[in-house]
Amino acid sequence: MGQHWKKIWVGSAGNMVEWFDWFVYASFATYFAGSFFPAGNDTAKLMNTAGIFAVGFFMRPVGGWLLGRVGDRKGRKAALTLTVSLMSASAVLIAVAPTYAVAGYGGAAVLLVARLLQGLSVGGEYAASATYLTEASAPGRRGFASSFQYVSMTAGQILGLGLQIVLQHTLSSSELHSWGWRIPFVVGALGAAVIFYLRRNMLETEAYTEAAGESAEGGAGESAAQAADRGTIRALMRHKREALLVVALTMGGTLAYYTYTTYLTKYLSNSAGLPKQTATLVSFCALLVFACLQPLAGALSDRIGRRPLLITFAVGSTFLTVPIMAMLKHAGSFWPALGLSLLALVVVTGYTSINACVKAELFPTGIRSLGVALPYAVANALFGGTAEYVALWFKKAGIESGFSWYVAGCAAVSLVVYLTMRETRDIDLKRVGGAPEGAAPVEAGKVPAS
Repeated sequence: MGQHWKKIWVGSAGNMVEWFDWFVYASFATYFAGSFFPAGNDTAKLMNTAGIFAVGFFMRPVGGWLLGRVGDRKGRKAALTLTVSLMSASAVLIAVAPTYAVAGYGGAAVLLVARLLQGLSVGGEYAASATYLTEASAPGRRGFASSFQYVSMTAGQILGLGLQIVLQHTLSSSELHSWGWRIPFVVGALGAAVIFYLRRNMLETEAYTEAAGESAEGGAGESAAQAADRGTIRALMRHKREALLVVALTMGGTLAYYTYTTYLTKYLSNSAGLPKQTATLVSFCALLVFACLQPLAGALSDRIGRRPLLITFAVGSTFLTVPIMAMLKHAGSFWPALGLSLLALVVVTGYTSINACVKAELFPTGIRSLGVALPYAVANALFGGTAEYVALWFKKAGIESGFSWYVAGCAAVSLVVYLTMRETRDIDLKRVGGAPEGAAPVEAGKVPAS
């Protein structure tokens, strides 16, 4: 158990820093949007920065492919070390990027390159950490252990928002807009350097080492042909059904998650009319509770299965998104806004707490990292990364409520998938094809019933 917790701690700590760097771009965008683009409409400037934010998501499939391949061929540890190196470099670039007044659109170009690097990094980080946490957990505790992925993701955002609150109370508005927004990126770069050291000394998972023929027992492991096939698109194509399933089950969940996390602060400030400090505090408090809910829901899934939680999320998101967003727009003060935000995030917990292990449980060891990374990154590029930009587009077009219906519709599509997919809780990760313990290995491309 001690080794399991050590692996979970190192994997989670690195994930936290990765997502701190990723999310501070979104949370500080209102302060640096005017630094990289000429004077004009505030919503237009936010759309420009949101567009660069979305571009980072479109690099995630590339990162998912490259780093997923590294994770399957070189090990989960190698992939996790590489992701944090890329994230550290991107944070440094944003911290030193020149403004529009100094370099014209050159500063925006540096910002774009940094986001591309972040996209590569996070595209591999999600799958590498999801695979690592799922494989490193004790039998029967995968839901609980893998829930720490979103605990650490949310902790990264909480730290970002907490730093934002501190800076809002220690710096003037003009100081924040001129240079104060660079501070979180310096902090992120330093944190990534620390995590690089920790990950260089982390332990590989047993599932990977045994599959690669490196187990302590000296097992034969896989053949040369199987080793050459690891982490390839050819191998992934033998699991097309699982790959499409990852895209479909991610669709509604990632859109809802980014709506109530990265976009929420802007929505409360830009649409509900709350002061920026109040909107930030609402997000901070809501996310703090949200992080605490993840292990509880993950542990529940180990007892009752993954599907009940996924279905609960999809039903709640389908029918509650429109009224929640409408009431948030007229919340008017801290407490109503906090209560509605918490309700939304409780619903989203049904997805976030277990989606990492569900996806990892769909694939055999030799293709697990790429199998999670690439289809998940595609779904995020199409739905999660564009959430903020689409929301602002609806607002600029004068039909802001249309975004709420869009989120609800995507959740409804995922609901159909959750209702028809099989349970994955009892799958044995070490068996070829992910067969349940005591069962014969399943054919490639088929998901066994529990």
